[in-house]
Amino acid sequence: MAKPAVSRDAFRGLFAFYAAKAHHDHKAESEECLLKLFGSAEDIPDRLLQQWSDRADLLGSETVGSIVEPRAHEITGGGARYDHASDFLHALLRDLGKKMQ
Repeated sequence: MAKPAVSRDAFRGLFAFYAAKAHHDHKAESEECLLKLFGSAEDIPDRLLQQWSDRADLLGSETVGSIVEPRAHEITGGGARYDHASDFLHALLRDLGKKMQ
């Protein structure tokens, strides 16, 4: 039996964590972007969450962390903007796919 996908709330927590960091660092624009992603995470398709879970399981937490952290820091630093949480997740999945090759 396949492992269930990461919960939507757990994935949303990633955006909440980095939004709190942006708030602490007085980066209002980054905080706003991350809060927008937090809200839009409600609409991430289930298939993307399943892909994320499958690839994360294959690669392990250290590899996944080495991919997520720089992407999230790009947002908090103002170097990247995503219109929807699924856009961010697509970028992560592309990066994870590269690591799998």
